[in-house]
Order: sequence, then structure tokens, then C-alpha cells
Amino acid sequence: MNFSWERNLVVLWIGVFFCSMAYSISIPFLPIFLNTELGVEHHLEAWSGIAFGITFLASALISPFWGSLADKYGRKPMLIRSGFSLAALYLLNYFVHDPYWFLLIRIFQGLLAGFVPASIALVATNTPEEKTGYALGIMSTAGATGSILGPLAGGLVSHYIGNREAFLFSSAIVLISALVATFFAKEQNFNRKAARSHVRDDLRHALANRPFMILLMLVGISTFSVMILEPLITLYVLKMGISREKASLSSGIIFSAVGIATVIMAPRWGKWGRKLGYQKVLLIGLIGGGIGNLLQVFVTGYIGFGVLRFGYGLFFAAVNPSINAMIVQNTESEFRGRAFSLNQSASQLATMAGPIIGGLLGGMMPIHYIFVINGALLLLSALLFKLKVKQNSSAVTSQQP
Repeated sequence: MNFSWERNLVVLWIGVFFCSMAYSISIPFLPIFLNTELGVEHHLEAWSGIAFGITFLASALISPFWGSLADKYGRKPMLIRSGFSLAALYLLNYFVHDPYWFLLIRIFQGLLAGFVPASIALVATNTPEEKTGYALGIMSTAGATGSILGPLAGGLVSHYIGNREAFLFSSAIVLISALVATFFAKEQNFNRKAARSHVRDDLRHALANRPFMILLMLVGISTFSVMILEPLITLYVLKMGISREKASLSSGIIFSAVGIATVIMAPRWGKWGRKLGYQKVLLIGLIGGGIGNLLQVFVTGYIGFGVLRFGYGLFFAAVNPSINAMIVQNTESEFRGRAFSLNQSASQLATMAGPIIGGLLGGMMPIHYIFVINGALLLLSALLFKLKVKQNSSAVTSQQP
């Protein structure tokens, strides 16, 4: 059989990149869209946070169900189902004029999602065991890069064409993801006679795996630390004196600084992780990310803010590849697809909670205080992880499988 795991990795990387970009395109202008297009005039911070987070709440709740179906019927059918459904839903956003209908569509975007975890599971189960950690490290750059470069594209499209037209652009690029998966992704050695797992059994199995649960906790914390700022950076840029007309473009550029840093450093952190150990690299990423957040309190200009976000991204790029590699090391191969489905649920719950809490906090206190909270959270996570490793050195190993 003519099958190349490297070709599959490239194909799925492209699909995840475009799918992740499609969602994040709306980040720079969503508060402005809610205000000027949908008529939201009061509690804009809270509306922005809810609009960001509600999609991920729905996705987190449904993700284990889709993961179970993927183990029974295959990961590729889940890619096709999700890709074409999301393309249609993004298109519907273009026609919405009521904020409550907008929230309803975003709920369905979460319920019908699943492209990213299915792609990760397909890579994890169709890559040679000795290459799995490397492949998943590469895949982590697709989602991270797409989700943070998306705001740059969104800022440009909304600035030069219009906010509504940006949703058409989202629909088009997620359609590319669906077509790429349909015609080019391959799934090898899938056992369709295997019994379908139950979510309750998967959770029980995961709870019995202490190292895996520690990693899920870190996934949630690291994702939360990013997403708590998502609905606030555009507003923060406005407070720096940028005009409303230029706010979408400026915040898109600032968002993308982290994505560019991820592209530069994530492969290098993966390489260093194999040499130094993923534990050490993860700690460096958490500590660097924490300090980077704290330093952002002291900048008052958007250029310096963007430069500092880039520096923060150089360190934080170490976190996700290290966690993914350690999930591979600490789960059995037959459970790995479901493990990444649960990993996605943890990430989506944090992605839901982050914008909502960030939006609420942004309405209660100056935004720069949230950078302090965020930095302290990452530093505390690094400390607790280090203590856990000391208590039980075999809990999360950093050696090559």
C-alpha cells in the first residue's frame, strides 16, 4: 500500500492550520462587530467574552462523543463531517443581524466541530511509534499558528473589505480544510469491527492514569492563560489611543506576533525537548510565558506591546509541543486517539472559560491587572508541576519512548 505518514502529516497540518485560522479571523473585530453591526451597546466586554466562549463550551461537551464515534467509524469521516458543517455555519454568520441568533450559530459551530482533534488522533494512530512525538509536536504548531495568524488576516479583511465579509473568508478557508481532508488524508489499518467505547469508561481510564491527568490540567491552565486575553486585546489597543478604524488591523498584527514566534520556535523547542527532556522544556515555557505576561503591564505603546508579545511567544511556544509529546509517552497506543479527544475537551473548556472570565474581569478592573493574574497563574503552574515531578519522578517522564 502506498502510504506515507509524512505526506499525511503535511496534509493534516494544512487542514488544521486553515480550520484554526477560520475561527480566529473574527477575534480582532468581534467586539466592534457586536457593537456596530448587531447593536450591542451595553456590557460589550461580557458579550464579547460569551460570544468567544460559548462555541468552546459546546465543543468541549460534545468532543468525547465525537471521539468515541471516530474510534468506531474512523477519524477521516469526522474530518469530512466537521469541515463541511463548519463551512456552512461560517457562511451563515454573514447574514446575521441579531446578537442572539449570532450566539445560536456559534453554539452550533461548537457542536459540529471536531476537525482538529480528529486530525490529531489520525496522526497519532497512523504514524510509526518512534515518530509520534515528533509528528504531534509539528501538529501543535498548525493549530497555534493558524489561530494566531488568523487575527492578522481578519484584521486585514475587516479593515479593507468589511467585518461581515471576513466571515465569508472564514467559510472559504474552512472549506479548503474539508476538501483537503476529503481528497488527500489517508487512514490506514483502521479496525471497523472494534467495539465503540463509552465516554464514561474513557473518563474512568483517564482518571486512573495520574501522569495523563497532570498533563490535562496543564493543558487547561496554559490554554486558559492565552484565552483570557482574547476578548480584551482589541479593547486594550483602543485604550492605548489607536483609532477605532485602525483597531482591528493593529490588534490583528499584535495577535499575530505570537503566531510568528510560534512558527520560529516550536520546532526548535521540540528538538531541544528530545535532547534536554520535555519536562525541562515545559518548565522553561511556563516560566518564560509567566514573566512575559508580567512585563506587559509596563508598556504603554502598542508597538512596544507587540514586541513584548512576540518575546512572550518565543517562550510559550515550548508548552503545547511538550505536553503533546508527554501525552504520547504516558498513554497506551490503543487509547491514544481517545486521549487526544479528552485533551481537546480540556483545551476547549479552558478556551470557553478564558474569554468569559476575561470579559467579565475586563469590565470590573483595568485590563493591565489581568496580565498580572495571567503571569502569576503560569508561574504557579510551573512551580506546582516541578513539585509534582519531585514527589514522583516517574509520574511524567521526559525520556524518548
